[in-house]
Amino acid sequence: MPRITRRIRAAVTALGLSAALVAAGTASAQAAELPEGGLLEAGAAYLVSPGAVPGANDWKCKPSAEHPNPVVLLPGTFFNIGSNFVKLSPRLKNNGYCVFGLNYGQTIISLGRVGGLAPVRSSAKQLDAFVDKVRAATGADKVDVIGHSQGGAVPLSWIKQGGGAAKVAHYVGWAPSSHGTDLNGIVTFADKLKLMGFATGLSNVLQFPGVLDQANTSEFIKELWADGKTVPPGPDYTVIASKSDRVVTPYTTQALDGENTHNIVLQDKCAGDGAGHAGLAFDDPTTQLTLNALADGPADFQPKCVGFGPSFF
Repeated sequence: MPRITRRIRAAVTALGLSAALVAAGTASAQAAELPEGGLLEAGAAYLVSPGAVPGANDWKCKPSAEHPNPVVLLPGTFFNIGSNFVKLSPRLKNNGYCVFGLNYGQTIISLGRVGGLAPVRSSAKQLDAFVDKVRAATGADKVDVIGHSQGGAVPLSWIKQGGGAAKVAHYVGWAPSSHGTDLNGIVTFADKLKLMGFATGLSNVLQFPGVLDQANTSEFIKELWADGKTVPPGPDYTVIASKSDRVVTPYTTQALDGENTHNIVLQDKCAGDGAGHAGLAFDDPTTQLTLNALADGPADFQPKCVGFGPSFF
């Protein structure tokens, strides 16, 4: 009987130890879950940590078989990775992706925070070098690129004019300035008054030509599409646009044409979602659609219509 009792006690102890290990593992997994940020976190990060965002730029990260492509994030004009991707970067990392972010196009007036000021062509070269660094560190053949606003135009320049198509598996543009913007008619009006040349010259002197490159009348936009209106084959392209956009206008100009292009209007998925241009960075349906695109999910994927981004801009 004592021998049986000792065996029972040993079994109970072993079960208890196993349960403790499972609980510890669960707690550890929960502790590793990165929280997603919102507007407050973005505002703080803009000033305090413009070059860092939770989940990104772990240079020891190795892609898994499930997610073989590292993801490269590119913020919009005037923004940085610290503020632009406080929601998406943790979501990607928590889902098992290797994530990297680039603050491109900074000039001497950027103060280490304001991106997208340099010419788009030079930013495209900067992206090429960064992607090669990511590929070398991770051993990946291709990357996925997610860009917001000008962050969507820079990779298009690289893909079309810099040989980037061979290095990209998925392109996702949030309100990309694909074909430039008329900025609600302001650019068109200024062009008629012959003021765009003066504005472009001023932008060169004050070191923010990347801003004017995105005007639909710019030489950059004309040259980008001079060889036709289609994107090169190879990558899978997804554009997410919002009817509430007041920056890259008309919003229909954000769409891309060519093989494997998917143009999504946010309100066609969630009619009540009024997320504006900047608001897409905090919009949960946009985040869901982005992850579906990276996973080669169904073309008719329907996101949950919750957690809408703000409607400003």
